[in-house]
Amino acid sequence: MPHDLQKRNGYMRALIQRVSSASVSVDGRVVGQIAKGLLVFIAVETHDNNQLIAKMASKIVDYRVFSDGSDKMNLSVKDISGELLVVSQFTLAANTHKGLRPSFSSAAEPRLARVLYLDCVEQLKATSLKVETGQFAADMQVALVNDGPVTFMLTV
Repeated sequence: MPHDLQKRNGYMRALIQRVSSASVSVDGRVVGQIAKGLLVFIAVETHDNNQLIAKMASKIVDYRVFSDGSDKMNLSVKDISGELLVVSQFTLAANTHKGLRPSFSSAAEPRLARVLYLDCVEQLKATSLKVETGQFAADMQVALVNDGPVTFMLTV
């Protein structure tokens, strides 16, 4: 296995996108929407645990991706009193190294994934930021205006 994949196996991942606005719908009904802030896609894998969830939640709110007065990425979503839209996305756990079909063998089973995803949401809500969510395990349609575009894969 290539070194980068071996290294990755010990880390939790979340994809964040700086947005002007974002929403998630299920069956044509909006279930979560935000204005300026971060759209956060979280993948829960078999090795993830409450300690990693706590680290990830902290990193999400403190990661500096918003511009300051000098147009430098020096401000976090917390600094700008932004909003968070958190969506569970198991496909981020895909191993795409071999073949033409992704493998999801590292994705956590749904019951554990739901518990850890909801724990992360609760920790983010404890920051006093507005936090909206998608619907776990649903077929969701996500709409966003990516500001920049700015997108980062966070690991802890």
